[in-house]
Amino acid sequence: MSFTSQFLTHEVQNQPEALMDYNVWETDTALREVVERDGASWASDHLSEYGALAGGELIQAGYEANENGPRLRPFDRYGRRIDEVEFHPAYHRLMTEAMKYGMNGFAWRNANRAGAHVARAAVMYIGSQADAGVGCPMSMTYAAIPALRHTSTLAEKWIPKLISTEYDPRSLPMDRKAGCTIGMGMTEKQGGSDVRSNTTRAIRQPDGTYELVGHKWFFSAPMCDAHLVLAQAEGGLSCFLVPRFRPDGSRNAVEIQRLKDKLGDWSNASSEVEFRGAFGELVGEEGRGVVTILDMVALTRLDCMTGSASQMRQATVQALHHTRQRRAFGKYLVDQPLMRNVLADLALESEAAVTLTMRVARAIDAAGRDESEAVFARIATAIGKYWICKRAPPHINEAQECLGGIGYVEETMMPRLYRQAPLNSIWEGSGNVQCLDVLRALRKEPASRDALFGELAGAKGLDRSYDAEFDALAGSFADAETLEYRSRAVVERVALLLQASLLLKSADQAIAACFCRSRLAKEHGLAFGTLGPDAPVATLIERAMVKTSVAPIS
Repeated sequence: MSFTSQFLTHEVQNQPEALMDYNVWETDTALREVVERDGASWASDHLSEYGALAGGELIQAGYEANENGPRLRPFDRYGRRIDEVEFHPAYHRLMTEAMKYGMNGFAWRNANRAGAHVARAAVMYIGSQADAGVGCPMSMTYAAIPALRHTSTLAEKWIPKLISTEYDPRSLPMDRKAGCTIGMGMTEKQGGSDVRSNTTRAIRQPDGTYELVGHKWFFSAPMCDAHLVLAQAEGGLSCFLVPRFRPDGSRNAVEIQRLKDKLGDWSNASSEVEFRGAFGELVGEEGRGVVTILDMVALTRLDCMTGSASQMRQATVQALHHTRQRRAFGKYLVDQPLMRNVLADLALESEAAVTLTMRVARAIDAAGRDESEAVFARIATAIGKYWICKRAPPHINEAQECLGGIGYVEETMMPRLYRQAPLNSIWEGSGNVQCLDVLRALRKEPASRDALFGELAGAKGLDRSYDAEFDALAGSFADAETLEYRSRAVVERVALLLQASLLLKSADQAIAACFCRSRLAKEHGLAFGTLGPDAPVATLIERAMVKTSVAPIS
């Protein structure tokens, strides 16, 4: 026996190969089907190109960007205030490809084509699976366009830079850059979602511009070239565009106090800032700040849905990839009955999430041409944002458990996905805010109720469980006195009905029937993996599986 061999303790066996070098678009059956149904099949080549990057080199960039998070540099070496945030090259790589493929501007550059917002949502769904950290600046840049259109001079100057395909991270005035990004600053320490309690003041100057004095408790993506900010003007709470540089090229008086130490979203920066007479330009009218910014919020809420659905898809993919390579008790995990129940249930939830997300994107796309779609978009965005974002954390945790102990180790993607999972349920209005928005829409805009029930009625007669739940839904709104107290339960029921209706009208009928039995007829337990024995387990797993050459399914 050689000296070396006597100390050889083991060989690595029965450990999966990491999932790399696959096409996120081409391997996602549910995504491709729903994008085609919702009118964006014309973008498939574009999505396939990005999908190849997202499932290849961008996955590695995501790891590196999260291992090397942003750093604040408030001063230069001589003590001058610069308020800059440094990022690892991997983050810049992720941002470069996100802008190239249009996470910021694809919908606006293709606004004359039906399905443009569906295609752009698919871009975000694909890119977020490599890393979700680009989602914040890209979402806000995409969503800022309708708000800026309230003031034509700002729109003319800024929109061409915001929808650019060129990522330009240099700290320069916007007129010297190839492309720009924009962020938001709404919440303050004392208010949170109650933005009308904001104390930041906007003081009108003789030339019509404003100086802002105050603070923001969450100032998202401080490296952006400008931010949309809410502040109190003489006419009330108003919206302002606050750029990083003044018109004369000097730095604006926006001082970053610190970067937030967040649970997740490590590759991206969030901050606290003070405005010390910061230059700002009015967007829209004085006193109409909430109305103006809501044009932006509607789209960022769509992106909350998209981001959560994307993370659920990636978690499902990781669980399936691991279990088809890992053996226990004589066979692959993916072939063991109870694990198959869990995997199929995860796949079912993921498919329902992307189906509802893209339906909302289609409604937003059609809103300018069809008033019924516009009102449906307003209520369905809040419903979908509430439910899909609520489902992401338990879904990802269950997928993490499929990997066992290694799913709790940072070298896999699962801890990052799990940390990221709660973000979208908080950002752009917590669950309670979404439920109250649903009630507000039903109360103030009767057409939204008609649009919602019209959408649901389209699936009547296709499934008994669905019909029973649909018939009972109207009664859940009857007791107005307790409706706000019960609103989470009501919105949950509506969300499940919406998902079921879409699956019934478009998906494999066995899958749709399984969703109705498990989610509507209450044949489902509180945990994932409680589908009935007649569930189409093989179909669900087959549709969700990323097929690679690493190990055959036995």
